[in-house]
Amino acid sequence: MNIVVIDDDRLVAMSLKTILENDGTITVAATGHSGAEAIALYEQYLPDVILMDIRMEGMTGIEAGKVILAAHPDARILYLTTFSDDEYIINALNMGAKGYILKQDFEGIAPALAAVMRGQTVFGEKIIGKLPELMKTPEAYDYDAHGITDKEREILTLVAAGRSNREIASELFLSEGTVRNYLSSLLDKLNLRDRTQLAVYYYTEIKR
Repeated sequence: MNIVVIDDDRLVAMSLKTILENDGTITVAATGHSGAEAIALYEQYLPDVILMDIRMEGMTGIEAGKVILAAHPDARILYLTTFSDDEYIINALNMGAKGYILKQDFEGIAPALAAVMRGQTVFGEKIIGKLPELMKTPEAYDYDAHGITDKEREILTLVAAGRSNREIASELFLSEGTVRNYLSSLLDKLNLRDRTQLAVYYYTEIKR
């Protein structure tokens, strides 16, 4: 897996490079220290994943991510930050980021990158714990109007909670293939592209 690491603290960026390359499955193609560098390095290396800080001078990681995704809709952006601000989390979700984890959970960075490569959306434990706080009092969502079955509703909820296909299959006593079929059906019914959009839809339309 080839990645680019962006952090405004040069020592942190180099430390991340050393830690991640020790994993044996990750190559850090380049490190950068600003939003502008993130855009330029993404264009230069087209990494499998870009691991990016949020608070940086001049251009934030969120702003840089929007530029990258506008040019490369399939880009995998994983945010790694010390900040769990509600606004950052919502913006990251809405823009199509593949995850949001905290630097304090450094042992989970490599597994998070691997999960993103498998098509999963990744949230740190503390971030998942904050998501309910971001939801307004929900109004009843008309699942029937969208043709969503009870089983699809269960799977949608688990996807929004950050579960992998394997975890969903185990919890609901289904095969992974069946879970994938349900996910494809949900995406078609809601006219969405991927798991990230599905999670965003859940928190902005169903549990708003």
